[in-house]
Amino acid sequence: MHLMSSKPQALTSTGPMRAFAANSKKVTTELIEINEDLMGFNQYLTEYYKQLADAWEVAQKKVNLKAPEVPQDVEQIEAFKRIWIDIFDNDFTELFDSKKFGANYGKLVSKELELTKHWNNITNVVLQSVNLPSKEEIDEVYKELHSLKKRVGKLELELKKKEMTKK
Repeated sequence: MHLMSSKPQALTSTGPMRAFAANSKKVTTELIEINEDLMGFNQYLTEYYKQLADAWEVAQKKVNLKAPEVPQDVEQIEAFKRIWIDIFDNDFTELFDSKKFGANYGKLVSKELELTKHWNNITNVVLQSVNLPSKEEIDEVYKELHSLKKRVGKLELELKKKEMTKK
């Protein structure tokens, strides 16, 4: 091992590092694609928050025009709250129903799912390199374990019922 540590390139020819080195091209490709998707995600996220901020600004201006200057009593405060809620409810409902918002939000979620896919792919490459099961394989085991727990629970319940009827 000492001889190998003096030659870093030799480390990639043994054990898990060999498998990881062989799969490093996959990881690099995923990282490049992540960067591209991240730029798109940030663009759509910026537009998302811009649309929210613009809707808030317009709604607040409407509230300021419609509401009394400074509420003096409880009744005026309640009236102000109702005005504020009505205007914001209408303006944000209008925003969320708009095609522009829907299209942007759909692209935002799509990019987020793409990013998740890339991270899962990288995780699977790393797990495969060290001979560990992939996330999908672990999920399958958990599903089977859950199913077996339910079956055992039902069988125990039936066994208790049978024991109770025998007594």
